[in-house]
Amino acid sequence: MAAILVPVKGHPYDRNAFSQMLAALPGGHEFTLVEHPAVEAALAPDFVTRFDTVLFYDMPGIDFRVPEPPVFEPPGAAYRAHVEALLAAGKPLLFLHHAIAGWPAWPRYGEIIGGRFLYQPGEVRGRLRPDSGYRHAVRHHVRPLARHPVLEGLEQGFEITDELYLFEVFDDSIVPLLASDHVFAAENFWSAAAAMRGAFHSREGWTHPPGSHLIAWTRRERNSPILYIQCGDSAEAYANEGLRRLLGNGLAWLLGDAA
Repeated sequence: MAAILVPVKGHPYDRNAFSQMLAALPGGHEFTLVEHPAVEAALAPDFVTRFDTVLFYDMPGIDFRVPEPPVFEPPGAAYRAHVEALLAAGKPLLFLHHAIAGWPAWPRYGEIIGGRFLYQPGEVRGRLRPDSGYRHAVRHHVRPLARHPVLEGLEQGFEITDELYLFEVFDDSIVPLLASDHVFAAENFWSAAAAMRGAFHSREGWTHPPGSHLIAWTRRERNSPILYIQCGDSAEAYANEGLRRLLGNGLAWLLGDAA
């Protein structure tokens, strides 16, 4: 049994259904959900040592109360130092679903995870890129791309109804694990920048080149093993046995010597 810190807040979610999913995962782990702004204190080196890993399910650094222009705040120096200390110590980290969309004003965060979600057109690794896309309640098939402990028992993939992203994936720094059969083209997504203006479910005037079909990967950042899983938006997704198996495997791998 492991002690797992779970930063939350910044994105709406069904807390009861999410907690039920975590409780049903194998291993009998103890999950401690902590909301922002208390997350900064929880990640401090003298506190976070009581946890075996961190499962990020938060989306900080965005003020959605201001419709235009959106307000993006980078983390303070203490928060950034705490994250770097985690990486230096080799703490295993799992980023789930909308966690990749957190801290849009802090490019380093995307490099740690292996990709970025853009709310506005902007520069990524020296290139101008359009804002990212999103689409809720997509029924799609997930298939494995490798033999890996995270994928044990999922050799045939699984079906899931969940939110998908059309975003930036840093293919040169990740180990692909899972792909979706959904077509990652602009006509199948909505514009994030339009949503920030209050125009939900719109792609008017928005263009985006075809994107990556990858929805789960691993990588290393400094001394830490990193796992990103794009699944996990809703109560329906939390109840999906494929996702639960994937999360259970992922935590076992991160907590084991192989990672």
